[in-house]
Amino acid sequence: MCQMSIVLEQDGKEELIQESATLLEVTKDGLIVSALFEEPKLIRNASVRAIDFLHGKVTVTQTKGTV
Repeated sequence: MCQMSIVLEQDGKEELIQESATLLEVTKDGLIVSALFEEPKLIRNASVRAIDFLHGKVTVTQTKGTV
């Protein structure tokens, strides 16, 4: 199984949002991130900036609001 780390990039800093994510879903409100045995997390007003398949990392940015 391929699992990814989801990282939020803001003001030049990175914050780990979800380790071992199994699903990232784009919705009208932002991104929903899921992992096994955990409740899904909504990252409001967020979009995917980059996906690094080699290092298993998805970088997202947020236009406004909070996680």
